[in-house]
Amino acid sequence: MYLTLVILLALLFLSMLFLNIYFRVRVLKAYKQLVQNEVDFTPRQILSKRRVEEEVVPEYPHHAQIIRQFSDNLRKSVRMGTVLLLLITLFGGVLMWYR
Repeated sequence: MYLTLVILLALLFLSMLFLNIYFRVRVLKAYKQLVQNEVDFTPRQILSKRRVEEEVVPEYPHHAQIIRQFSDNLRKSVRMGTVLLLLITLFGGVLMWYR
């Protein structure tokens, strides 16, 4: 059981690392394009799907696809990172208690 928990914890950590790198590359690539095209938005706007559609996209209709991609990838990254961090913490706690 102990070995299984250690392996599971290591796999979760590696998946978190991989997902973080993957989404960071995608987010930074989209962000670079937005900066080059001088698209302006606030963090509050970009993290809310409703605000993106109502406030940001109408101002920059030519860059709607990049804005949506950036916003979606950023939200997915935060969501997956949070879930994986909670799982790692949970399994780490179980591992400490089991030992």
